[in-house]
Amino acid sequence: MGKDKGKEVAINEQDAGDKITALASLDEAKLSWFHIKAILVSGCGFFTDAYDIFIINLVMPMIGYVYYADASHKNHVPNLTDGLTKGAASWGTLVGQLVFGVLGDKMGRKKNYAIVLIILIVSTIGCSLAGPSKVGWGICTMIAIWRFFLGIGIGGDYPMSAVITSEFATVNRRGFMIASVFAMQGIGILFASVLTVVLLLIFKGGIQTDVNNLDTVWRICIAMGAVPAIFTLYYRITFPETPRYAMDVQGDIDAGIKSAKAAMGSSKTTPEENANIEEAIAVRAVEKPAAAGQVATSSWKGFKDHFGQWRYGKVLLGCALSWFLLDLAFYGLNLNQSIVLEAIGYGDKEGQTAYDLVWNKAVGNLIIAAIGTVPGYWISVLLIEKLGRKPIQLLGFAVIGTCLLIISIFFHKIIEYSKTLFFVIYIICQFFFNFGPNVTTFVIPSEVFPTRFRTTAHGMSAASGKLGAIIAAHTFSIIKDIGGHNNFIQGLFGILAGCMFLGFIVSTFLPETKGKTLEELAGEEVIETAPSMQKLNPNGNESNESLDEDIYDIAIQK
Repeated sequence: MGKDKGKEVAINEQDAGDKITALASLDEAKLSWFHIKAILVSGCGFFTDAYDIFIINLVMPMIGYVYYADASHKNHVPNLTDGLTKGAASWGTLVGQLVFGVLGDKMGRKKNYAIVLIILIVSTIGCSLAGPSKVGWGICTMIAIWRFFLGIGIGGDYPMSAVITSEFATVNRRGFMIASVFAMQGIGILFASVLTVVLLLIFKGGIQTDVNNLDTVWRICIAMGAVPAIFTLYYRITFPETPRYAMDVQGDIDAGIKSAKAAMGSSKTTPEENANIEEAIAVRAVEKPAAAGQVATSSWKGFKDHFGQWRYGKVLLGCALSWFLLDLAFYGLNLNQSIVLEAIGYGDKEGQTAYDLVWNKAVGNLIIAAIGTVPGYWISVLLIEKLGRKPIQLLGFAVIGTCLLIISIFFHKIIEYSKTLFFVIYIICQFFFNFGPNVTTFVIPSEVFPTRFRTTAHGMSAASGKLGAIIAAHTFSIIKDIGGHNNFIQGLFGILAGCMFLGFIVSTFLPETKGKTLEELAGEEVIETAPSMQKLNPNGNESNESLDEDIYDIAIQK
């Protein structure tokens, strides 16, 4: 956001009325093919995002065998180098979330939607082709540089995809739609493990003959992340601007109505559905609907004035802190899942070939993704409109914190008694990460902020999370060795348990967003309006025609 004061542009009463009708009709619309397309187009981006972020967990052991086979390294990437390589994408993601969050409010959602995907595609391909220089930078440095730019694309996709989906969604399916987009991360994580297992099977003979063939495997693993993004690019380029941004910020009512009509599809509405729309219009008119009589651009002063009020500031604080605390644990465990598996003996290096070690870690990650990660995401999708966002987030923090505390207290006893029991508890954690705060910390910030600040505030919340991910990526692999190799993993579980309980506390700052309009959640006000539906339903049935004749006076409260 710039330092300018920003500008407010008044719009006439008829346009104000049409704006209210458009938003009310969009909120009450049926789930259309456009909505499904929005989920798929944004979801493909998140599939790629998660794939690219978590494939590095499986790739780093391969790089260790190919590029660190000397006696001093013993096929192991040094801890500091490992942390920097894994964390580079998180640094880029933080930058992308902040920059594209601001640009999304300044330039619009549509313009940035394709840009972030182009950055992601180019960086993924560059990462897969990275190589060491003869003098100076090694392979991990080159990968880290490309992963930083990859992170910028991934980071920009967070506010863009979340807010675009939110601003096109219907009230009763908004959580379902946004959660569906984010749940594609689970598919991306699962696919990363599946592809690695398949490639290891294909190259098994070559790897057992010459371990350097792992160099081909890890490059293919990374490059495959660009494939779904390439297929998605056209649809992002041609995607329309959201109705709310067009009307609330740009002041282009006709463009907003056109975009709303596209989202609602061409199906005719029933008398009952018309009644629901009229009721929604009435609620918007009397209670807390969109500020239809004026539009306001994003500005730094406006941002400070809005979030300087505690009732709004505490929501931004709750979103940012809960995401930060979540990602300390989520990325600390997931980016280092191979280390956790090694610590409990699954993939232990003793007496194993390079192929066996990489295979065991890939299979271990696959089991965790298939049993814990993916089901958690999609159960959130199924239940988010029934249970609400806040209860799911609170439940997730509570269960994860309890599980991590149990692991921390009884770490060695559990492993000695049954590694399977440890695995079960760990998978329960993964399940409640995703049937819990990993999904809801993404959903809630796309709903609770005003249109003019929505991507900025979402980007700031997400960037807070990535700060937690950065701390986790840079410190986990070092702290775990305090007192000896993997000696402090038990203590780390205790620290992460504390973070989860703190996350539970700060989540109480957040409102429940289920069943509420974006304008109601943002606290924007206007009174008494109920305009024509003609522009929204030109092909509607007879019951629509009677509504076309009802024009009401509009009084704007500023």
